[in-house]
Amino acid sequence: MLRDDINSALKDAMKAGQARRVTTLRMVNAGIKNADLGIGGEAKGPLDDAGVVALMQKMVKQRQESMEIYDKGGRAELAAQEREEIEIISAFMPKQMSDMEAGAAISAIVQELNAATMKDMGRVMAALRERFAGKMDFGKASGKIKELLAGK
Repeated sequence: MLRDDINSALKDAMKAGQARRVTTLRMVNAGIKNADLGIGGEAKGPLDDAGVVALMQKMVKQRQESMEIYDKGGRAELAAQEREEIEIISAFMPKQMSDMEAGAAISAIVQELNAATMKDMGRVMAALRERFAGKMDFGKASGKIKELLAGK
């Protein structure tokens, strides 16, 4: 399980004295535990690997937004810290599809589901989320689906 990988990496980082890695992995573990307990929402029980990946994607997105703010504000040291955290978290996530791979997958699912109008967008998004959770940027995918369905 992904949790076990994170905990093993945390132990290794503690032994190696890698402070940034330790604090980042502890933060990830805290986020997982909060989600398990339903803090900040409704308790749903322990997260599965897909839930952990979704949580880490959210953490990466938050760090990217912070990094941009720090860069604009001239805080290079804080932006660098955010970049390090993104790298550490991303190492545990599945490899993201390239734009070309994602486009091909979207086109295939649109054809497979015989999606013809914007009314079919929900079905296409659901199929993409089911098959490519954690591997695709669904914000970009949404735009590509709209483009394909509008052209039909």
